Amino acid sequence: MATAVAQALEDRAVLVAEAGTGVGKTFAYLVPALLAGGRVLVSTATKSLQDQLFLRDLPRLCEALQLPVRLALLKGRASYLCLHRLEQARHAETLPDRRAVRTLARIERWAQGTDSGDLAELDGLDERNPVIPLVTSTRENCLGADCPAWRRCHVMKARREALAADLVVVNHHLFFADMSLRDSGVAELLPSVDAAIFDEAHQLAEAGVAFLGATLGSGQVIDFARDLLAIGLQQARGQADWPGLAAGAERAARELRLAGAGSLRDLRGTVKLRWEERSAAPDFAAALAGVAAALAPVAASLQDVEEASPDFTRLAERARQLAARAAGFAEPPAEGRVRWIDVSAHQLRLVESPLDIREALQQQIRALPRAWVFTSATLGEDERLRWFTEPAGLDDARCLRVGSPFDYAAHARLYVPRGFPKPNESRHPAAVAELSARLAVALGGRCFVLTTTLRALRAIGEALPRELEALGQPLQVLVQGEVPKRQLLDRFLAEPRSVLVGSQSFWEGIDVPGDALQCVVIDKLPFPPPNDPLVEARVRRLEAQGRNAFADYFVAEAAVSLKQGAGRLIRSESDRGLLVVCDPRLAGMHYGRRLRDALPPMAPVADEAEATAWLARLAADRLPW
Repeated sequence: MATAVAQALEDRAVLVAEAGTGVGKTFAYLVPALLAGGRVLVSTATKSLQDQLFLRDLPRLCEALQLPVRLALLKGRASYLCLHRLEQARHAETLPDRRAVRTLARIERWAQGTDSGDLAELDGLDERNPVIPLVTSTRENCLGADCPAWRRCHVMKARREALAADLVVVNHHLFFADMSLRDSGVAELLPSVDAAIFDEAHQLAEAGVAFLGATLGSGQVIDFARDLLAIGLQQARGQADWPGLAAGAERAARELRLAGAGSLRDLRGTVKLRWEERSAAPDFAAALAGVAAALAPVAASLQDVEEASPDFTRLAERARQLAARAAGFAEPPAEGRVRWIDVSAHQLRLVESPLDIREALQQQIRALPRAWVFTSATLGEDERLRWFTEPAGLDDARCLRVGSPFDYAAHARLYVPRGFPKPNESRHPAAVAELSARLAVALGGRCFVLTTTLRALRAIGEALPRELEALGQPLQVLVQGEVPKRQLLDRFLAEPRSVLVGSQSFWEGIDVPGDALQCVVIDKLPFPPPNDPLVEARVRRLEAQGRNAFADYFVAEAAVSLKQGAGRLIRSESDRGLLVVCDPRLAGMHYGRRLRDALPPMAPVADEAEATAWLARLAADRLPW
């Protein structure tokens, strides 16, 4: 793989490389990139993976290779402390509770000593903490060069360091946000690099789709109303009815959420609705118009005080932008795009998105000659890696598949229970919980149960403790959502006699090597939800092309997702474990062989007795002699 990357760098070519678990793909692209001597942009899927590359992998390699390479880490605005907004939050009257006051005080103490301003330095600060939006900037509320803290701005410092570095680590969200908004610094950086490398490239398409569209969220309007009230009272008290104007905007946002949600109640997670389900309803159209109407007097009042402060200039721009988005969503969507509505317990988002990243990515590749490398452990199921290359528009790219060096046949087993309830039967979640309990008892914990939906997560998470209690085993059950993800995983590692029940965020990016995790149970085949508006639009496009949407889309997506989930099991040469897929379709349907072929070559077991015997053997091997 390193040879192929080096050749792509030399030829300024496009390379798509799938590297199985254990290949060492990170070093396989970093070593040639560092030795090539040019400027390099490396993009990965998440901020935590960015930190891993920047803080661990790159320093080790630079030291080993004795290379004086300047490295930089660049994240989005929301990752950095905004000194101006921290000052505003200090005097704000909108902190929600005492916990928020304590969090703000903690951030203030840290702010006096931090060099980077990266909030990741604060241990235990959850990204969902309501104080974070108060002390970070967005493109909409940043004052730019007019900011009184401009010279000390952490975001600008990070961008300056990135522009001066030999190798810069970014993330996919930042890359695509910059393509659409030109606001993250990547637009200035990209023309100057000799190579762009995308790790965890299987997440690239969905990250791009999320950022290349247009959104209007009730939360955006409420955040605007909160800023309007705080800045108005601080800097122009008495010059306008700031409480009334803010209340009007917030009321319009809440009415939009109620109209968009319709009869949905007691939501857990996010529900995605078809645009057609709500857009024609009179109350929804009225609520959408109400947002624009509520922002009109706000814009007028801000115009009167705009010269008093850059904050008011930015607020006026935000008011106009939000009103324009509301007006845009009142018009029909553009051709080749799909709209939907995301509804959660506290927010509603209107989304318009392209179906894939083909056009946007091709535009970048054609712009300037440089090497483009895309790599992941899962990019497809055929030699041309069409699952990834087709929607990315990389049909002519060089493709490489490097299999895992691990001995799966000797170290791993695959169990597909026969006669198991079908996934659409009401008894299926209970059956998954019962089987998972028996397997966990045989192994003594050390299990993941991965679900395809939040509904299954809740059902299995509630049933599993009862099943373990009935078997007389005091194993700990950890369920996603009880505490933040990192904390949940730490608890799993600290207590081996435990079972972790997780949904989508635990299917990938989780690395638990050794005997801490020796059994992964998957509740059912991870087909895309057929009623998802984006999925429906992609299916319509394939059918219009005369293609088989089930074979070319649904099975292909399931194969890649299944491989991702299975990849949690074997993480090192000495790991051993059992993969269980509680879906009889994997064994009985005609497409089952295609999905099994996508998995690593694990030895199959015939029944539960053989599966538990294998787990008992693994448990016995852990016992001290």
